[in-house]
Amino acid sequence: MTTYAFRRKVALSLVITVLLMLASGGLFTPPLFAADASATTEAGGNSQLMWVCLSAAIAFSIGALSAGIAISNVGSAAMGAISEKPEIASQALIFIALAEGLVVFGFITALMILGKA
Repeated sequence: MTTYAFRRKVALSLVITVLLMLASGGLFTPPLFAADASATTEAGGNSQLMWVCLSAAIAFSIGALSAGIAISNVGSAAMGAISEKPEIASQALIFIALAEGLVVFGFITALMILGKA
């Protein structure tokens, strides 16, 4: 594959990813912002449900993105080490599982935020 064809495929995949993100944002965010106007508390005032849901989504997404970055770095190093010394495969998988724990922390944080609402 030539360099031009590779760059073209990468650019096309980035454009498709951005378009899918914009489409899903347009599809899923209007109900989130509508929740603030329709949800009321027992006292009759407006609820902050929109901001609670948004902060929980941010907490989970940051955990998932950081886990993806960590797994990409740890996984590539682990595969390189395993190719040189196959007997350390189990130890390398432990490090990959530790990086996966970041998603769990983000999920627990999101649940704690939603529990306060």
